[in-house]
Amino acid sequence: MQHQLVWFRNDLRVRDNQALSQAVASKQAVLAVYLACPQQWQSHDLAPIQADLIERRLATLQQQLAELNIPLLVVHCPDFASVPQCFLQLAQQYHIGAVHFQQQYELNEQRRDQAVQQSLSQQGLEVFSYHGDCILPPASVLTKTAQVFKVFTPFRKAWLGQLDDACFSPLAAPAAVLASLVPDSFKPLLAQPEPVKLDYPTQDSSAWLCDEHQVIQCLRDFSAAKAESYQQLRDFPAEAGTSKLSAYLALGIISPRQCLARLYHDHPQVLESQQGGAFVWLSEIVWREFYRHLIAAYPQLCKGRAFLEWTERVSWQHDEQLLQAWQQGKTGYPIVDAAMRQLAETGWMHNRLRMIVASFLSKDLLIDWHHGERWFMQHLIDGDFASNNGGWQWAASTGTDAQPYFRIFNPTTQGERFDPSGEFVRHWLPELSEVPGKKVHQAHTWAEKHAVHLAYPKPIVDHAKQRKLALSLFEQAKANYGAVEPLS
Repeated sequence: MQHQLVWFRNDLRVRDNQALSQAVASKQAVLAVYLACPQQWQSHDLAPIQADLIERRLATLQQQLAELNIPLLVVHCPDFASVPQCFLQLAQQYHIGAVHFQQQYELNEQRRDQAVQQSLSQQGLEVFSYHGDCILPPASVLTKTAQVFKVFTPFRKAWLGQLDDACFSPLAAPAAVLASLVPDSFKPLLAQPEPVKLDYPTQDSSAWLCDEHQVIQCLRDFSAAKAESYQQLRDFPAEAGTSKLSAYLALGIISPRQCLARLYHDHPQVLESQQGGAFVWLSEIVWREFYRHLIAAYPQLCKGRAFLEWTERVSWQHDEQLLQAWQQGKTGYPIVDAAMRQLAETGWMHNRLRMIVASFLSKDLLIDWHHGERWFMQHLIDGDFASNNGGWQWAASTGTDAQPYFRIFNPTTQGERFDPSGEFVRHWLPELSEVPGKKVHQAHTWAEKHAVHLAYPKPIVDHAKQRKLALSLFEQAKANYGAVEPLS
């Protein structure tokens, strides 16, 4: 008797999981597998706090699947190169006839999946893949000339125009596999599953949920109570104005289709009016899709290349001391430092702050954006290559739909505008607790006026001077690109 195997990756959920549902629909026994690849994760800069959340989620997923009579194995493979052999061994040991998985779009993951498919097909196994990480899969939203969109707004318009009923209908959790179908080789795995332990450094993620029911309830609560105010509150880090669902989307504890369906259920006019907070939050879901479509279409993005080729000629000014000051939250710019300390302590950073600190690293410190991209991946609980790369290239003005290089965030005025009372800064920078109101964003000016000593560094660079230098470096890079052969 041949059995079905479901390969879980960044889709750690039972609901709206097409790979799982299709395997169960076969009316055969089903085995679930998660492959832990610690060496590969290290090279991909997986954050320890995200690894901890994965570990905790796998333990709860194991329980959910057991209720469906599906055992979950956590199998350790050093890296992606060893994955095909792992599957061949599993297929032989557990008499697997078909493998189901949901696609990932990063280059290394695509190559891994192709190798697995080729290896298994040669042994006569069927392999089925599905697009569960996007509502509309890559290459399905194209311009009138069948090209990939390079600008977000027309992409969003086309994306919205292609939604159909299926996009608003997440799959329910599948029914349990009949106990009579469960083979003897699966029964010990169900009766006494092995504890989930990943061979990877971890950092406590207990502040984040790992139960699928609770995460879905968070989505419902946000959609019902906060989505309409999202546009007004989302840029203020002292306010609880964002959904904080990104970590759960990154691991696939919920799906983007579930988000769309819930938003549409609570706000049925969201697509027609295209105004208000609900539509702005929907646009964030579309941004997530946009970046996934881009990495699928332009694999060079997964190789560390800038989308705008000419920006690879920018002469970044690497300075290890400045980089460390940014990493440690000791730049002397309070909004930047508060954001970086929030990241270090919680594994998360407010989105407005991500833009501010990214602009500061690339435009004020003039440090190559790759350093920031990697630092974020090493620390974010919601680390997601496509979104992180897209966001960093947007801020550094090297990517598609990027802010023009001559738009540079002023960290002081950004702080005054989006943390006007200074509440957020004082929370994360207790050394500035005595500085009142918005004056905290120019703390040393206030301190000098009142003859107060602050145990807080003075600004490590002059924003006005660095802005001029940044403009010069980008202008020079663009001129040089036009004067020589393009980069290969």
